[in-house]
Amino acid sequence: MLKPAQMRLRRRQGFVAKVTDIAALEALYGTPAKPSIIKVADYVTPLYAKWIAASRLCVLSTVGVDGTDGSPRGDDGPVVRLVDQKTLLMPDWHGNNRMDSLRNIVADGRVSLMFMVQGSNNVVRVNGTAEVRIDADIVRLFDDRGRTPRSVIVIHVAEVYSQCARALMRAQTWSGADHSDGLPKIGEMLAEAEADFDAVSYDATWTARAEKTLW
Repeated sequence: MLKPAQMRLRRRQGFVAKVTDIAALEALYGTPAKPSIIKVADYVTPLYAKWIAASRLCVLSTVGVDGTDGSPRGDDGPVVRLVDQKTLLMPDWHGNNRMDSLRNIVADGRVSLMFMVQGSNNVVRVNGTAEVRIDADIVRLFDDRGRTPRSVIVIHVAEVYSQCARALMRAQTWSGADHSDGLPKIGEMLAEAEADFDAVSYDATWTARAEKTLW
């Protein structure tokens, strides 16, 4: 994070070194290495399929009329189901009912996903389009002891590729270290937005409440 003095300096400078065209960007970074080019497939190859099937966590990015959204998606098994080399299914399990991702998909089907597997610094990315389906036969595919999602996101794959591991390596994502000490709780954040919100009660009951409504 920039220090106040650095921020004041940046403001005085006016960020004059802004990159404004692709040619300048390419001149700055140079030519991508061969592995960066050949890794891209337009369908889910067998090895990419193996990776995606092992992933219980991904980030779903969408775009709509009100802007962009990035949403973590997790499950107690594979976070998506592979139907074929070009199609993935993602159940929309219980959340906060804001429906940001779903609203965006209905308005503009473009999506990107980043699949992570605990313990590995590699990431597999998928770009494509999506639609929100409520067909009974699709929803029933995710029946779990009578629990079913209200909708399923059908993802049509345009490209899939692996991501450089450096970001997760730098962050030591799977090191096991706990960096959460001293962080504000969600209730405290809500009280910051609305002063009379009962943050203490919200935070005290959140875990038990969430465990009852995971599905």
